[in-house]
Amino acid sequence: MPIEISRIEQLAPDQASLAAAAKLKKPGLWPLLAGDDSGLIWGECQGSGSSPYRVMCSETDLGYKCTCPSRKFPCKHTLALMWIRADGRFPFKTESPPAWVDDWLARRRMGGPAAKKAASDGQPKAVAAQASAASAVAEPPAEDPKAAARAAAARERNKAEREALILGGLDELDTWIADALQGGLASFMPSVSERCRKIVQRLVDAKAPGLASLVERLPAETLSLPEAMRTDALIEHLAMLHLIARAYRQQERLPNAMKADIRQVVGWPVTREALLADSQALRVRDRWMVVATVAEVQADKLRRLETWLSRLGNGEAPPFAVLIDFVPISLGKTTNAYRIGDVLAAELAYFHSTVPLRAIIAEQTGATQAGGRWPRPADDVPGAIARVNELRALRPWSGETPLAASGARIVTSNGSLWLTDAARTVSLPIRGDEDDIALPLAGLADIDMFGRWDGRFLALDLCETSLGRWTAS
Repeated sequence: MPIEISRIEQLAPDQASLAAAAKLKKPGLWPLLAGDDSGLIWGECQGSGSSPYRVMCSETDLGYKCTCPSRKFPCKHTLALMWIRADGRFPFKTESPPAWVDDWLARRRMGGPAAKKAASDGQPKAVAAQASAASAVAEPPAEDPKAAARAAAARERNKAEREALILGGLDELDTWIADALQGGLASFMPSVSERCRKIVQRLVDAKAPGLASLVERLPAETLSLPEAMRTDALIEHLAMLHLIARAYRQQERLPNAMKADIRQVVGWPVTREALLADSQALRVRDRWMVVATVAEVQADKLRRLETWLSRLGNGEAPPFAVLIDFVPISLGKTTNAYRIGDVLAAELAYFHSTVPLRAIIAEQTGATQAGGRWPRPADDVPGAIARVNELRALRPWSGETPLAASGARIVTSNGSLWLTDAARTVSLPIRGDEDDIALPLAGLADIDMFGRWDGRFLALDLCETSLGRWTAS
């Protein structure tokens, strides 16, 4: 089982080592990345010398070894290997361990060099490696049925306690919303930051971190809008929070996909391991093109990295996916591992949702490559807007919804940029912070575009034009 990123942070000797490891998460620096079925991974990382450093790790017990001369343990190469594995973005070959990994395993195990002898006696290398791996980690004790039953009961008790805490937090959220409405939004707006801060802390205490995050973003998202739009935006935010609370209380009456969706929104986690082990999770194997990358710093001191993918094949599967990673801001500026236009062949596993969008890479086949022109979307601008409205009706609490359209135009009106079609029958306002960089698109016809619609403004990410490709980043 891959090591959790939080565990890697705990293993790191200092923040400088983590920052150095982050810089090594590039496939070009690793001519070899491999592993086997017993929880062993290894790789070769190109350093400053002519020969790459050899790095190996046991995911079972967190043992590791690197041939670099660093006096820090684990070194940056070891942390990078673990991190790359945890991210799941770059493929690891599945093969038998090479001799240098076998030697390390033989030295680690207890009871003498039996693994080496097995290999020298002519046994197949896979057999010797299996023996080494088995002896490298002590055999776990047999599970005590009574202890397992007590552990299961404790998990159920903890789950029930958390459910009760969340329901209590939702009651306080309802009271907070009612107080805001009864007191009048005109008096609420000047103190919106302080009022939100108090209920955020209560929701955190109630074990509803997802809901707390939605409230925490409310002041910034509202106050960043033009003044004429703020009251309507605040009403929509409060209505959305009320809708989530009502849906959570009625979750047993909801379809399974919506129930899973609402629990994730409130803050129940779904780990990578649980999603990969879920036989009911939607999986889609195809070729994907990166059409947007987003990096933003959150209030919890994590940097949120989003990679938006467009499926290049045909069929009924979801046309888009978003990969979301979180990196501590203490590591310094961390850029996305992908660039717009990159193409990868991969199987994605989607989180359960009424509108499947967030996913993880379950398996990537081959290296990421630079792609050609992004395929022309099937919808024109009116069709794309209609499709987005349908999706947002199915998932009202959506933050951003992907929008792809062909035959679009960018026009200026009253000093702002708008996306429209050739006949100008419908239009969407483009985010104000993109006006300058998107201005060269104004006047061009027949644009194929991808963007993210948040209900008020369009973030324009990629445009294929007669003059070539335009990207926002």
